Amino acid sequence: QVQLVESGGGLVQAGGSLRLSCAASGSIFSINGMGWYRRAPGKERELVAGITAGGRANYADSVKGRFTISRDNAKNTVYLQMNSLKPEDTAVYYCQLTITTMKRLPYDYWGQGTQVTVSS
Repeated sequence: QVQLVESGGGLVQAGGSLRLSCAASGSIFSINGMGWYRRAPGKERELVAGITAGGRANYADSVKGRFTISRDNAKNTVYLQMNSLKPEDTAVYYCQLTITTMKRLPYDYWGQGTQVTVSS
């Protein structure tokens, strides 16, 4: 079994910063891609940022230059540093990891979600 635990959400004023973390534990052989998604009220889930096993990152246009995704492979953890936050960044943020288990089976795992609220 694999467990993902997210942390770091909260309430912040516009222009502020937050750092999200997502740590994986359990029967992990390797982790390939890692990503952060978000779902705002009344909207569909969207990809915010992703990072490959080799460290190549990609971002949604709406967060480029403000958000940074990174990973610590030794800790099986992915981070999302969010700066210059805007009210439109308010959403529930979910991490998603593509994990190959000890049984050599790849699967997409999701975090429980963490609320980010940006006040104007």
